[in-house]
Amino acid sequence: MIQRRLESKIMEALKRSPAVALMGPRQVGKTTIALDVAEKILAVYLDLESKADFEKVLDIRIFHRGNREKLIILDEVQKLPELFAELRGVIDQERRSGNKFGLFLFLGSASMDLLQQSGESLAGRITYLELHPIDTLEYTGNDPEKINTLWLRGGFPESLLADSDRSSLEWRLNFVKTYLERDIPQLGPRIPAATLERFWTMLTHNQGSIFNASHLARNLDVSSMTIGRYLDLMTDLLLVRRLKPWTYNTGKRLIRSPKVYVRDSGIVHALLNIENYNNLLGHPVVGQSWEGFVIENVMSVLNSRAQAYYYGSPGGAEIDLVLEFADGETWAIEIKRSSSPKLSKGFYIACEDLKPDKKFVIYSGTDTFPMAEDVTAIPLYGLMNEIVGR
Repeated sequence: MIQRRLESKIMEALKRSPAVALMGPRQVGKTTIALDVAEKILAVYLDLESKADFEKVLDIRIFHRGNREKLIILDEVQKLPELFAELRGVIDQERRSGNKFGLFLFLGSASMDLLQQSGESLAGRITYLELHPIDTLEYTGNDPEKINTLWLRGGFPESLLADSDRSSLEWRLNFVKTYLERDIPQLGPRIPAATLERFWTMLTHNQGSIFNASHLARNLDVSSMTIGRYLDLMTDLLLVRRLKPWTYNTGKRLIRSPKVYVRDSGIVHALLNIENYNNLLGHPVVGQSWEGFVIENVMSVLNSRAQAYYYGSPGGAEIDLVLEFADGETWAIEIKRSSSPKLSKGFYIACEDLKPDKKFVIYSGTDTFPMAEDVTAIPLYGLMNEIVGR
């Protein structure tokens, strides 16, 4: 079993907050972490997809009264949105009694739903955490072979730890099918599964591209507004990332549309029917797949340390990833799959515009070494450790 870094953060959050919401896509490991937490402290776990458990919390006040000394863990909490209004009263009553922390742990698979349902009711009473798929620090260290396995299969535990590449691919294809045919319809949107699968697959073919709603709309024969709704849905389900453009303080004309990435590299490869590492290396998407993989790994360690952007101008100045830390320090990061990275003129022009405090190129080797013009070549593992230790 792979130890997840977020487990200790959940335990810390429960010591300072009445309620903690753990969000992440299905099958990413939320339930496993919650059950581990339940072994460390007195807790009761309910899965709201179970009819019996669902009925237990229809009157949450009575259920809480019978389990007052326990942490109450509610899985798939978006199934019962009306719960949150009642929980505010329960939490406030416990606060008046001196019991201020560690009352509820919510698990949810739809980030925006959960935020909207709980935002007003539990403002000031809840801490939000996101569980990402397994990342490089948790699985690979600086082992190139394990990094390649993680990149190929993605970070969903059952996919990553499958006994063969074929079994891993079949798991991911079933994951996609389940989302399309069961999970998304349960959330409300009435979108034909075949249409949404085509949209999802089109995003993988355009991995890391500037979002062009009109282009996608023409291919799907729908309106640009409909494409925007599809993208919102996939983003809310934590399956797709919109990377915002950097648009501040340069005095230059810049690209203002987001870049779009399917977040898990294993899902990218499943939708493109890429089964093994050799197939991946020969596929046209290989460079953009690596870029998306690196960005998601970096995002998994950012938490609230920094905001992430990309930088691009119509003239070709570009930085793959810009990190702006809370203290104002800025890092410019270029991403290269090569073991002998070379930087384009556009990167250096963008750095002249942006004037970052540090410049890195993440590459596929294992050593860290200086390059020209104060750029440091560094492996993904090394950069993630730089962020964690900052």
